Amino acid sequence: MRTTTNRGLQPNVLGTFDTIVMAVAGSAPAYSLAATTAVLFGAVGFAGPAALLYCAIPMFGIVLAYARLGRIDVNAGAGYSWVGRTLHPFLGFLSGWALVFAATVFMVAGSLPAGSLTLSLIDPDLADNTPLATAVGAGWFLMMLLVVLGGARLTVRAQLIMSGVEMLILIGFVLAAVAHRGQATAFDWSWFGLGQFEGPQGFAAGALIAAFYYWGWDVTSNLSEETRNSRRTAGLAALVGVGFVFVLFEAFTVAVNVLLTADEIRTAGPNVLAVLGQEIWPGIGGKLLVVAVVLSTVATLETTLLQVTRSLFAMGRDRTLPAALGTVHRRWNTPWVAIAAVGGAALLMFAAAAAAGSVQQILSDAVSAIGLQIAFYYGLAGIAAVVAYKSVLFRSVRNLVLGGLWPLLGSAFMLWAFVESLGELSTTALTIGLGGLLVGVVPLLVYWRKGSDYYRPARLDAARAMAAAEDWGPATHARTGTRDKSYATDF
Repeated sequence: MRTTTNRGLQPNVLGTFDTIVMAVAGSAPAYSLAATTAVLFGAVGFAGPAALLYCAIPMFGIVLAYARLGRIDVNAGAGYSWVGRTLHPFLGFLSGWALVFAATVFMVAGSLPAGSLTLSLIDPDLADNTPLATAVGAGWFLMMLLVVLGGARLTVRAQLIMSGVEMLILIGFVLAAVAHRGQATAFDWSWFGLGQFEGPQGFAAGALIAAFYYWGWDVTSNLSEETRNSRRTAGLAALVGVGFVFVLFEAFTVAVNVLLTADEIRTAGPNVLAVLGQEIWPGIGGKLLVVAVVLSTVATLETTLLQVTRSLFAMGRDRTLPAALGTVHRRWNTPWVAIAAVGGAALLMFAAAAAAGSVQQILSDAVSAIGLQIAFYYGLAGIAAVVAYKSVLFRSVRNLVLGGLWPLLGSAFMLWAFVESLGELSTTALTIGLGGLLVGVVPLLVYWRKGSDYYRPARLDAARAMAAAEDWGPATHARTGTRDKSYATDF
Protein backbone atom coordinates (compact mmCIF):
# COMPACT_ATOMS: atom_id res chain seq x y z
CA MET A 1 0.00 0.00 0.00
CA ARG A 2 1.49 3.34 -0.96
CA THR A 3 0.39 6.91 -1.23
CA THR A 4 1.00 9.04 -4.28
CA THR A 5 2.49 12.34 -3.16
CA ASN A 6 3.73 13.84 -6.42
CA ARG A 7 0.61 15.80 -7.25
CA GLY A 8 1.67 19.11 -5.78
CA LEU A 9 0.84 19.10 -2.07
CA GLN A 10 3.91 18.95 0.14
CA PRO A 11 4.14 15.59 1.97
CA ASN A 12 5.26 14.92 5.56
CA VAL A 13 4.77 18.48 6.83
CA LEU A 14 2.54 17.62 9.81
CA GLY A 15 3.48 15.33 12.68
CA THR A 16 1.17 13.71 15.25
CA PHE A 17 1.16 16.64 17.69
CA ASP A 18 0.63 19.14 14.87
CA THR A 19 -2.33 17.13 13.61
CA ILE A 20 -3.93 16.94 17.08
CA VAL A 21 -3.61 20.72 17.36
CA MET A 22 -5.30 21.04 13.96
CA ALA A 23 -8.17 18.79 15.11
CA VAL A 24 -8.73 20.87 18.26
CA ALA A 25 -8.40 24.15 16.37
CA GLY A 26 -10.81 22.86 13.72
CA SER A 27 -13.52 22.39 16.35
CA ALA A 28 -12.65 25.87 17.68
CA PRO A 29 -13.59 25.48 21.37
CA ALA A 30 -13.78 29.17 22.35
CA TYR A 31 -15.43 30.27 19.10
CA SER A 32 -17.99 27.44 19.18
CA LEU A 33 -18.92 28.27 22.76
CA ALA A 34 -19.20 32.00 22.06
CA ALA A 35 -21.10 31.73 18.78
CA THR A 36 -23.36 28.83 19.65
CA THR A 37 -24.10 28.71 23.40
CA ALA A 38 -26.92 31.27 23.23
CA VAL A 39 -28.28 29.59 20.09
CA LEU A 40 -28.24 26.20 21.81
CA PHE A 41 -29.87 27.66 24.93
CA GLY A 42 -32.59 29.21 22.78
CA ALA A 43 -33.30 25.80 21.24
CA VAL A 44 -33.14 23.49 24.28
CA GLY A 45 -32.82 25.70 27.37
CA PHE A 46 -30.80 24.16 30.19
CA ALA A 47 -30.48 20.86 28.26
CA GLY A 48 -27.37 22.09 26.45
CA PRO A 49 -25.09 19.61 28.31
CA ALA A 50 -27.41 16.76 27.28
CA ALA A 51 -27.42 17.85 23.63
CA LEU A 52 -23.62 17.94 23.61
CA LEU A 53 -23.39 14.54 25.32
CA TYR A 54 -25.88 12.72 23.11
CA CYS A 55 -24.37 14.24 20.00
CA ALA A 56 -20.84 13.27 21.09
CA ILE A 57 -21.65 9.55 21.23
CA PRO A 58 -22.65 9.22 17.55
CA MET A 59 -20.03 11.83 16.59
CA PHE A 60 -17.34 9.46 17.85
CA GLY A 61 -18.87 6.90 15.48
CA ILE A 62 -18.24 9.29 12.58
CA VAL A 63 -14.69 9.91 13.85
CA LEU A 64 -14.11 6.14 13.81
CA ALA A 65 -15.54 5.97 10.29
CA TYR A 66 -13.12 8.65 9.10
CA ALA A 67 -10.20 6.95 10.84
CA ARG A 68 -10.92 3.60 9.20
CA LEU A 69 -11.56 5.04 5.76
CA GLY A 70 -8.37 7.08 5.99
CA ARG A 71 -6.38 3.88 6.47
CA ILE A 72 -7.33 2.59 3.02
CA ASP A 73 -7.62 5.81 0.99
CA VAL A 74 -5.40 8.81 1.69
CA ASN A 75 -7.01 11.66 -0.20
CA ALA A 76 -7.24 15.43 0.35
CA GLY A 77 -10.92 15.16 -0.59
CA ALA A 78 -11.61 12.70 2.28
CA GLY A 79 -15.39 12.03 2.32
CA TYR A 80 -15.71 13.21 -1.28
CA SER A 81 -13.44 10.34 -2.36
CA TRP A 82 -14.66 7.72 0.13
CA VAL A 83 -18.39 8.16 -0.47
CA GLY A 84 -17.85 8.29 -4.23
CA ARG A 85 -15.88 5.02 -4.20
CA THR A 86 -18.26 3.10 -1.92
CA LEU A 87 -21.81 4.41 -2.34
CA HIS A 88 -22.07 6.38 -5.60
CA PRO A 89 -20.02 9.12 -7.29
CA PHE A 90 -23.05 11.44 -7.27
CA LEU A 91 -23.35 11.10 -3.50
CA GLY A 92 -19.58 11.49 -3.19
CA PHE A 93 -19.62 14.75 -5.12
CA LEU A 94 -22.54 16.11 -3.07
CA SER A 95 -20.69 15.10 0.11
CA GLY A 96 -17.68 17.13 -0.99
CA TRP A 97 -19.90 19.98 -2.16
CA ALA A 98 -21.68 20.09 1.21
CA LEU A 99 -18.34 20.55 2.96
CA VAL A 100 -17.23 23.23 0.49
CA PHE A 101 -20.50 25.14 0.79
CA ALA A 102 -20.68 24.87 4.60
CA ALA A 103 -17.07 25.99 4.95
CA THR A 104 -17.60 28.96 2.64
CA VAL A 105 -20.65 30.08 4.63
CA PHE A 106 -18.55 29.65 7.75
CA MET A 107 -16.04 32.15 6.41
CA VAL A 108 -18.67 34.78 7.20
CA ALA A 109 -20.18 33.10 10.28
CA GLY A 110 -16.70 32.72 11.73
CA SER A 111 -15.36 36.13 10.83
CA LEU A 112 -18.30 38.16 12.16
CA PRO A 113 -17.70 37.25 15.83
CA ALA A 114 -13.98 37.91 15.35
CA GLY A 115 -14.80 41.38 14.07
CA SER A 116 -17.44 42.07 16.70
CA LEU A 117 -15.28 40.89 19.60
CA THR A 118 -12.20 42.71 18.36
CA LEU A 119 -14.26 45.92 18.36
CA SER A 120 -15.57 45.15 21.86
CA LEU A 121 -12.00 45.20 23.16
CA ILE A 122 -11.73 48.79 21.90
CA ASP A 123 -15.26 50.06 22.62
CA PRO A 124 -18.18 47.79 23.64
CA ASP A 125 -20.63 50.07 21.82
CA LEU A 126 -18.97 49.30 18.49
CA ALA A 127 -19.54 45.54 18.78
CA ASP A 128 -23.17 45.78 17.56
CA ASN A 129 -22.25 47.73 14.44
CA THR A 130 -22.75 44.98 11.84
CA PRO A 131 -21.07 46.71 8.85
CA LEU A 132 -18.01 47.63 10.94
CA ALA A 133 -17.84 44.15 12.51
CA THR A 134 -18.05 42.67 9.02
CA ALA A 135 -15.18 44.86 7.80
CA VAL A 136 -12.92 43.92 10.73
CA GLY A 137 -13.87 40.25 10.38
CA ALA A 138 -13.03 40.39 6.67
CA GLY A 139 -9.62 41.76 7.65
CA TRP A 140 -8.98 38.75 9.88
CA PHE A 141 -10.16 36.46 7.10
CA LEU A 142 -7.80 37.98 4.55
CA MET A 143 -4.90 37.66 6.98
CA MET A 144 -5.56 33.93 7.38
CA LEU A 145 -6.00 33.59 3.63
CA LEU A 146 -2.45 34.86 3.17
CA VAL A 147 -1.11 32.53 5.88
CA VAL A 148 -2.73 29.50 4.23
CA LEU A 149 -1.41 30.63 0.85
CA GLY A 150 2.09 30.77 2.34
CA GLY A 151 2.27 27.02 2.83
CA ALA A 152 1.64 24.27 5.35
CA ARG A 153 4.73 24.97 7.48
CA LEU A 154 3.78 28.62 8.03
CA THR A 155 0.20 27.53 8.75
CA VAL A 156 1.30 25.04 11.40
CA ARG A 157 3.51 27.58 13.19
CA ALA A 158 0.73 30.18 13.29
CA GLN A 159 -1.71 27.53 14.55
CA LEU A 160 0.51 26.39 17.40
CA ILE A 161 0.80 29.94 18.74
CA MET A 162 -2.90 30.84 18.44
CA SER A 163 -4.30 27.57 19.76
CA GLY A 164 -1.69 27.33 22.53
CA VAL A 165 -2.66 30.69 24.05
CA GLU A 166 -6.38 29.92 23.61
CA MET A 167 -6.09 26.59 25.46
CA LEU A 168 -4.20 28.15 28.36
CA ILE A 169 -6.93 30.76 28.83
CA LEU A 170 -9.81 28.26 28.54
CA ILE A 171 -8.32 25.72 30.94
CA GLY A 172 -7.57 28.51 33.41
CA PHE A 173 -11.19 29.64 33.35
CA VAL A 174 -12.52 26.10 33.74
CA LEU A 175 -10.54 25.83 36.98
CA ALA A 176 -11.69 29.30 38.06
CA ALA A 177 -15.33 28.39 37.37
CA VAL A 178 -15.03 25.31 39.59
CA ALA A 179 -13.64 27.46 42.40
CA HIS A 180 -16.25 30.22 41.92
CA ARG A 181 -18.75 30.37 44.81
CA GLY A 182 -21.64 32.38 43.42
CA GLN A 183 -24.37 30.87 41.25
CA ALA A 184 -27.50 32.03 39.44
CA THR A 185 -28.99 28.52 39.10
CA ALA A 186 -28.36 25.41 41.16
CA PHE A 187 -26.60 22.62 39.29
CA ASP A 188 -29.00 19.86 38.25
CA TRP A 189 -28.10 16.42 36.89
CA SER A 190 -31.29 16.52 34.81
CA TRP A 191 -29.40 18.85 32.43
CA PHE A 192 -27.79 15.64 31.12
CA GLY A 193 -31.10 13.77 30.77
CA LEU A 194 -33.45 13.28 27.83
CA GLY A 195 -36.45 14.66 29.74
CA GLN A 196 -35.40 18.28 29.16
CA PHE A 197 -36.14 18.12 25.41
CA GLU A 198 -39.52 19.05 23.97
CA GLY A 199 -40.11 15.95 21.86
CA PRO A 200 -38.06 14.43 19.03
CA GLN A 201 -37.96 17.64 16.98
CA GLY A 202 -36.61 19.63 19.92
CA PHE A 203 -33.97 16.96 20.49
CA ALA A 204 -33.05 16.99 16.78
CA ALA A 205 -32.74 20.78 16.75
CA GLY A 206 -30.38 20.61 19.73
CA ALA A 207 -28.40 17.79 18.14
CA LEU A 208 -27.96 19.75 14.91
CA ILE A 209 -26.59 22.75 16.81
CA ALA A 210 -24.37 20.46 18.91
CA ALA A 211 -22.97 18.97 15.69
CA PHE A 212 -21.81 22.47 14.76
CA TYR A 213 -19.83 22.62 18.03
CA TYR A 214 -17.79 19.57 17.08
CA TRP A 215 -17.51 20.25 13.36
CA GLY A 216 -14.02 20.86 12.03
CA TRP A 217 -12.03 17.95 13.52
CA ASP A 218 -12.15 16.25 10.09
CA VAL A 219 -9.61 18.75 8.77
CA THR A 220 -7.07 16.07 9.77
CA SER A 221 -8.36 13.87 6.93
CA ASN A 222 -8.22 16.70 4.39
CA LEU A 223 -4.57 17.24 5.40
CA SER A 224 -3.71 13.54 5.09
CA GLU A 225 -1.61 13.96 1.95
CA GLU A 226 0.57 16.41 3.88
CA THR A 227 0.83 14.33 7.11
CA ARG A 228 3.51 11.85 8.16
CA ASN A 229 2.17 8.32 8.60
CA SER A 230 -1.27 9.72 7.89
CA ARG A 231 -3.02 6.33 7.74
CA ARG A 232 -2.64 6.21 11.51
CA THR A 233 -2.07 9.85 12.45
CA ALA A 234 -5.17 11.50 10.95
CA GLY A 235 -7.64 9.19 12.73
CA LEU A 236 -5.77 9.21 16.06
CA ALA A 237 -5.57 13.01 16.07
CA ALA A 238 -9.29 13.30 15.36
CA LEU A 239 -10.17 10.97 18.26
CA VAL A 240 -7.94 12.84 20.71
CA GLY A 241 -9.14 16.23 19.47
CA VAL A 242 -12.86 15.43 19.74
CA GLY A 243 -12.39 13.92 23.21
CA PHE A 244 -10.56 17.02 24.41
CA VAL A 245 -13.09 19.54 23.07
CA PHE A 246 -16.00 17.46 24.40
CA VAL A 247 -14.71 17.96 27.94
CA LEU A 248 -14.24 21.70 27.36
CA PHE A 249 -17.69 22.12 25.82
CA GLU A 250 -19.42 20.34 28.69
CA ALA A 251 -17.47 22.25 31.35
CA PHE A 252 -18.25 25.68 29.89
CA THR A 253 -21.89 24.89 29.10
CA VAL A 254 -22.48 23.77 32.69
CA ALA A 255 -20.66 26.89 33.94
CA VAL A 256 -22.92 29.12 31.82
CA ASN A 257 -26.03 27.35 33.14
CA VAL A 258 -24.89 27.73 36.76
CA LEU A 259 -23.37 31.21 36.76
CA LEU A 260 -25.65 33.14 34.37
CA THR A 261 -29.40 33.64 34.38
CA ALA A 262 -31.55 32.69 31.39
CA ASP A 263 -32.06 36.38 30.55
CA GLU A 264 -28.31 37.05 30.71
CA ILE A 265 -27.61 34.17 28.31
CA ARG A 266 -30.23 35.31 25.80
CA THR A 267 -29.18 38.95 25.99
CA ALA A 268 -25.47 38.18 25.72
CA GLY A 269 -25.83 36.26 22.45
CA PRO A 270 -22.38 35.76 20.87
CA ASN A 271 -20.82 37.72 23.78
CA VAL A 272 -21.85 35.07 26.32
CA LEU A 273 -18.24 34.08 27.13
CA ALA A 274 -17.35 37.71 27.83
CA VAL A 275 -20.27 37.93 30.27
CA LEU A 276 -19.20 34.63 31.86
CA GLY A 277 -15.63 35.89 32.18
CA GLN A 278 -16.83 39.04 33.94
CA GLU A 279 -18.83 36.92 36.36
CA ILE A 280 -15.84 34.70 37.19
CA TRP A 281 -13.18 37.41 37.22
CA PRO A 282 -14.66 40.94 37.30
CA GLY A 283 -12.68 43.55 35.43
CA ILE A 284 -10.29 41.51 33.32
CA GLY A 285 -12.00 38.12 33.00
CA GLY A 286 -14.34 39.17 30.20
CA LYS A 287 -11.52 40.64 28.13
CA LEU A 288 -9.35 37.55 28.56
CA LEU A 289 -12.10 35.27 27.28
CA VAL A 290 -12.76 37.68 24.41
CA VAL A 291 -9.08 37.34 23.48
CA ALA A 292 -9.48 33.52 23.60
CA VAL A 293 -12.53 33.73 21.32
CA VAL A 294 -10.75 35.98 18.83
CA LEU A 295 -7.75 33.62 18.74
CA SER A 296 -10.03 30.60 18.41
CA THR A 297 -12.00 32.22 15.61
CA VAL A 298 -8.92 33.19 13.66
CA ALA A 299 -7.43 29.71 14.24
CA THR A 300 -10.54 27.95 12.97
CA LEU A 301 -10.75 30.27 9.97
CA GLU A 302 -7.32 28.93 9.11
CA THR A 303 -8.28 25.25 9.52
CA THR A 304 -11.53 25.76 7.61
CA LEU A 305 -9.63 27.39 4.77
CA LEU A 306 -7.30 24.39 4.74
CA GLN A 307 -10.26 22.03 4.67
CA VAL A 308 -12.21 23.72 1.89
CA THR A 309 -9.20 24.44 -0.32
CA ARG A 310 -7.92 20.85 -0.04
CA SER A 311 -11.40 19.59 -0.93
CA LEU A 312 -11.53 21.90 -3.95
CA PHE A 313 -8.00 20.81 -4.87
CA ALA A 314 -9.10 17.16 -4.91
CA MET A 315 -12.21 17.99 -6.95
CA GLY A 316 -10.18 20.02 -9.43
CA ARG A 317 -7.60 17.23 -9.67
CA ASP A 318 -10.40 14.76 -10.48
CA ARG A 319 -11.97 17.29 -12.90
CA THR A 320 -15.34 17.25 -11.16
CA LEU A 321 -14.88 21.02 -10.89
CA PRO A 322 -12.66 23.26 -13.04
CA ALA A 323 -9.24 21.64 -13.38
CA ALA A 324 -7.54 24.92 -12.43
CA LEU A 325 -8.60 24.29 -8.81
CA GLY A 326 -6.14 21.40 -8.76
CA THR A 327 -3.22 23.73 -9.56
CA VAL A 328 -0.60 24.25 -6.86
CA HIS A 329 1.84 27.12 -6.40
CA ARG A 330 5.34 26.07 -7.46
CA ARG A 331 7.04 27.69 -4.48
CA TRP A 332 4.56 27.25 -1.63
CA ASN A 333 2.99 23.91 -2.67
CA THR A 334 -0.49 25.23 -1.91
CA PRO A 335 -3.61 25.08 -4.12
CA TRP A 336 -3.52 28.81 -4.81
CA VAL A 337 -6.35 28.86 -7.36
CA ALA A 338 -8.69 27.15 -4.87
CA ILE A 339 -7.58 29.59 -2.16
CA ALA A 340 -8.27 32.57 -4.44
CA ALA A 341 -11.70 31.16 -5.41
CA VAL A 342 -12.74 30.69 -1.78
CA GLY A 343 -11.47 34.16 -0.93
CA GLY A 344 -13.49 35.77 -3.71
CA ALA A 345 -16.70 33.90 -2.82
CA ALA A 346 -16.32 34.73 0.88
CA LEU A 347 -15.77 38.44 0.20
CA LEU A 348 -19.01 38.56 -1.80
CA MET A 349 -20.79 36.97 1.16
CA PHE A 350 -19.19 39.51 3.49
CA ALA A 351 -20.76 42.27 1.41
CA ALA A 352 -24.18 40.62 1.72
CA ALA A 353 -23.74 40.09 5.48
CA ALA A 354 -22.94 43.77 6.03
CA ALA A 355 -26.52 44.64 5.05
CA ALA A 356 -28.24 41.55 6.43
CA GLY A 357 -29.10 42.60 9.99
CA SER A 358 -27.76 41.81 13.43
CA VAL A 359 -24.70 39.67 14.04
CA GLN A 360 -26.70 37.40 16.34
CA GLN A 361 -29.40 36.67 13.73
CA ILE A 362 -26.83 36.00 11.01
CA LEU A 363 -25.02 33.59 13.34
CA SER A 364 -28.22 31.77 14.29
CA ASP A 365 -29.26 31.16 10.67
CA ALA A 366 -25.73 30.30 9.55
CA VAL A 367 -25.17 27.79 12.39
CA SER A 368 -28.41 25.97 11.58
CA ALA A 369 -27.73 25.95 7.83
CA ILE A 370 -24.18 24.65 8.32
CA GLY A 371 -25.55 22.04 10.72
CA LEU A 372 -27.69 20.63 7.91
CA GLN A 373 -24.68 20.35 5.62
CA ILE A 374 -22.59 18.73 8.36
CA ALA A 375 -25.27 16.15 9.18
CA PHE A 376 -25.55 15.28 5.48
CA TYR A 377 -21.90 14.61 4.69
CA TYR A 378 -21.04 13.06 8.07
CA GLY A 379 -24.01 10.73 7.68
CA LEU A 380 -22.83 9.56 4.26
CA ALA A 381 -19.28 8.99 5.53
CA GLY A 382 -20.56 6.70 8.30
CA ILE A 383 -22.37 4.53 5.75
CA ALA A 384 -19.32 4.56 3.46
CA ALA A 385 -17.13 3.12 6.24
CA VAL A 386 -19.53 0.24 6.83
CA VAL A 387 -19.72 -0.53 3.10
CA ALA A 388 -15.93 -0.36 2.66
CA TYR A 389 -15.32 -2.74 5.60
CA LYS A 390 -18.36 -4.99 5.10
CA SER A 391 -16.28 -8.06 4.15
CA VAL A 392 -14.22 -7.92 7.37
CA LEU A 393 -16.82 -6.78 9.93
CA PHE A 394 -17.56 -10.26 11.27
CA ARG A 395 -13.93 -11.31 11.72
CA SER A 396 -14.01 -10.03 15.33
CA VAL A 397 -16.28 -8.31 17.82
CA ARG A 398 -13.94 -5.29 17.73
CA ASN A 399 -14.35 -4.97 13.96
CA LEU A 400 -18.11 -5.30 14.24
CA VAL A 401 -18.46 -2.63 16.95
CA LEU A 402 -15.83 -0.10 15.86
CA GLY A 403 -16.13 -0.62 12.13
CA GLY A 404 -19.82 -1.36 11.79
CA LEU A 405 -22.25 -0.66 14.61
CA TRP A 406 -20.77 2.58 15.97
CA PRO A 407 -20.24 4.29 12.58
CA LEU A 408 -23.71 3.12 11.56
CA LEU A 409 -25.15 4.64 14.75
CA GLY A 410 -23.35 7.89 13.98
CA SER A 411 -24.66 7.92 10.43
CA ALA A 412 -28.25 7.13 11.45
CA PHE A 413 -28.16 9.85 14.11
CA MET A 414 -26.83 12.49 11.71
CA LEU A 415 -29.34 11.71 8.96
CA TRP A 416 -32.20 11.53 11.48
CA ALA A 417 -31.23 14.94 12.88
CA PHE A 418 -31.09 16.27 9.31
CA VAL A 419 -34.66 15.15 8.54
CA GLU A 420 -36.22 15.93 11.94
CA SER A 421 -34.83 19.45 12.11
CA LEU A 422 -36.31 20.54 8.77
CA GLY A 423 -39.59 21.48 10.43
CA GLU A 424 -37.86 23.53 13.14
CA LEU A 425 -35.52 25.76 11.13
CA SER A 426 -36.20 29.26 9.88
CA THR A 427 -36.87 29.90 6.19
CA THR A 428 -33.48 31.59 5.85
CA ALA A 429 -31.62 28.65 7.40
CA LEU A 430 -33.48 26.16 5.19
CA THR A 431 -32.83 28.24 2.08
CA ILE A 432 -29.10 28.39 2.80
CA GLY A 433 -28.80 24.75 3.92
CA LEU A 434 -30.92 22.94 1.33
CA GLY A 435 -30.40 25.51 -1.41
CA GLY A 436 -26.66 25.12 -1.07
CA LEU A 437 -26.94 21.37 -1.64
CA LEU A 438 -29.20 21.81 -4.66
CA VAL A 439 -26.80 24.28 -6.28
CA GLY A 440 -24.20 21.50 -6.27
CA VAL A 441 -26.32 19.45 -8.68
CA VAL A 442 -25.39 21.87 -11.50
CA PRO A 443 -21.59 21.25 -11.55
CA LEU A 444 -22.25 17.57 -10.80
CA LEU A 445 -24.23 17.14 -14.02
CA VAL A 446 -21.91 19.35 -16.09
CA TYR A 447 -18.73 17.46 -15.22
CA TRP A 448 -20.42 14.07 -15.27
CA ARG A 449 -21.40 14.70 -18.90
CA LYS A 450 -17.81 15.76 -19.62
CA GLY A 451 -16.68 12.29 -18.59
CA SER A 452 -14.56 12.81 -15.47
CA ASP A 453 -12.84 9.59 -14.36
CA TYR A 454 -14.22 10.24 -10.87
CA TYR A 455 -17.58 8.96 -12.12
CA ARG A 456 -15.98 5.61 -13.05
CA PRO A 457 -14.40 4.82 -9.68
CA ALA A 458 -12.27 1.93 -8.50
CA ARG A 459 -14.37 0.49 -5.69
CA LEU A 460 -13.00 0.98 -2.17
CA ASP A 461 -12.82 -2.32 -0.32
CA ALA A 462 -10.94 -2.86 2.94
CA ALA A 463 -10.20 -6.57 2.40
CA ARG A 464 -8.66 -5.91 -1.00
CA ALA A 465 -6.72 -2.93 0.38
CA MET A 466 -5.27 -4.96 3.25
CA ALA A 467 -4.31 -7.78 0.89
CA ALA A 468 -2.62 -5.27 -1.37
CA ALA A 469 -0.81 -3.80 1.66
CA GLU A 470 0.82 -7.16 2.27
CA ASP A 471 1.91 -7.32 -1.37
CA TRP A 472 3.54 -3.89 -1.02
CA GLY A 473 5.53 -5.00 2.04
CA PRO A 474 9.34 -4.80 2.31
CA ALA A 475 9.92 -8.02 0.40
CA THR A 476 8.17 -6.70 -2.67
CA HIS A 477 8.93 -3.01 -2.28
CA ALA A 478 10.38 -2.78 -5.78
CA ARG A 479 7.24 -4.01 -7.42
CA THR A 480 5.29 -1.73 -9.69
CA GLY A 481 1.57 -1.97 -10.00
CA THR A 482 -1.28 -0.60 -11.97
CA ARG A 483 -1.92 2.95 -10.92
CA ASP A 484 -5.38 4.41 -10.59
CA LYS A 485 -5.05 7.79 -12.25
CA SER A 486 -8.14 9.19 -10.61
CA TYR A 487 -7.13 8.99 -6.97
CA ALA A 488 -4.31 9.89 -4.64
CA THR A 489 -4.09 6.33 -3.29
CA ASP A 490 -3.36 3.13 -5.21
CA PHE A 491 -2.78 -0.39 -3.98
